[in-house]
Amino acid sequence: MQNNTDAFSQNQRLGRGVNIIGYDPLWRSRAEARMQAKHFRLIKEAGFDHVRINLHPFEFMSDAPDYAINPAWLETLDWAVAQTLDNDLIAILDMHEFTAMARDFAGLKAKYLAVWEQLAPRYQNTPDTVFFELLNEPNGALTVALWNEFLIEPYNIVRRTNPARTLIIGPAFWNGIDYIEDLVLPEADRNIIVTVHYYHPMPFTHQGAPWSEFRDRSNVTWDGTPEEEQAIARDLGTVQAWAERQQRPIYLGEFGAYEKADMASRARYTATLARHAESLGWSWSYWQFDSDFVVYDIDQDRWVAPLLNALIP
Repeated sequence: MQNNTDAFSQNQRLGRGVNIIGYDPLWRSRAEARMQAKHFRLIKEAGFDHVRINLHPFEFMSDAPDYAINPAWLETLDWAVAQTLDNDLIAILDMHEFTAMARDFAGLKAKYLAVWEQLAPRYQNTPDTVFFELLNEPNGALTVALWNEFLIEPYNIVRRTNPARTLIIGPAFWNGIDYIEDLVLPEADRNIIVTVHYYHPMPFTHQGAPWSEFRDRSNVTWDGTPEEEQAIARDLGTVQAWAERQQRPIYLGEFGAYEKADMASRARYTATLARHAESLGWSWSYWQFDSDFVVYDIDQDRWVAPLLNALIP
């Protein structure tokens, strides 16, 4: 990799993506894997440019002080990265242990840093089509101020072995758009893509989701009215204004609507968000390939056509 990597050109290459394998049993046993090699090919053939690989290594690590990641887990990640690159896709290694970190940041800080101490050198010789995302959705105990102060530690760990690696970093409070103004990045490093997540309005996107405060909501539609579209334009516009002031590219790392919403509304919402992000020059990644919000039905071995067509017309 060269040291003059430009985050804006990297973001254009990133293009359209999908989140993968965060909740796949393959991490416990490759024999139980839902996602197979063929699915990477199908993702590429459908028109996607990248995959965001959601990583949950904590339960596969040894105790302090070593915090060694289980070799079988690392081999599974090696396989996923190889499948991604072999299919001419970009890979984002997304450290997705946000729930644990939100609950006990102080207690898990050393363990979290140990992940990057191991992953950064392991992948330092991969092509510049492998990106590192330092932490998904900092929240809870990892407050806005604390995240700004802390992020420099994993940043420095990664930069020791990967001085030219494209990094992805987002604001605290769930990578929320309302907190992007508070994000503080290493000013001199211009090889950083800034990520935000967008699930507004939550009563629509999370209706019926069992982990959500909207678990008992139903029949909330998204009709694509001028008011609904203006709300998206306004929200994304605030991020774009910050991005232009800061000269940082933007990656919409997660968006989508849970299965309990009607499909027509989900497709309208998904298409509107994807096209609006693209109109601003952003890359994006849909949540997600399998598990929930699915764009591919692994059990039926087929795309969820309305959603795929919304994402990639």
